[in-house]
Amino acid sequence: MAQHKTDDIKVVATNRKATHDFEIHDRIEAGLVLVGSEVKSLRDAKATINDGFAEIRRGEAWLVGMQINEYAWANRFNHEPKRIRKLLLHKQEIEKLEGKTQLRGYTLIPLQLYFKKGRVKVELALVTHKKHHDKRADKREADDKREIDRAMKANRR
Repeated sequence: MAQHKTDDIKVVATNRKATHDFEIHDRIEAGLVLVGSEVKSLRDAKATINDGFAEIRRGEAWLVGMQINEYAWANRFNHEPKRIRKLLLHKQEIEKLEGKTQLRGYTLIPLQLYFKKGRVKVELALVTHKKHHDKRADKREADDKREIDRAMKANRR
């Protein structure tokens, strides 16, 4: 039997545009209900989460819009790539997220999809959309930081 380290994490997919398009307020880890061919496809890193979002329906959390490509060797037992997948969260977490998404205008989006101790997990973020001027300010800050780092590096020589 394989021994796992306490923080044995293998990242499968990341949503790299999330920090550019959204302002992240809170992060939460959730499990996913998957079928066998989905897990095998994820082990080959055949997933995209950029278009995904989570929603709460009748007291249950669901992940919508995430794509896990079909597993080549699963033949007729294969899964539907863009199906809606159930998220595994505690009832209190679901109620807290439901309140924030309905009342305050937050959105739940996936940031990362990864294996943790052999289980598939998704890191969700409670976000709001950035305004255009916020994106410009963030880009300006990144450019300034890059310029400062270059000057510091040149000064060391």
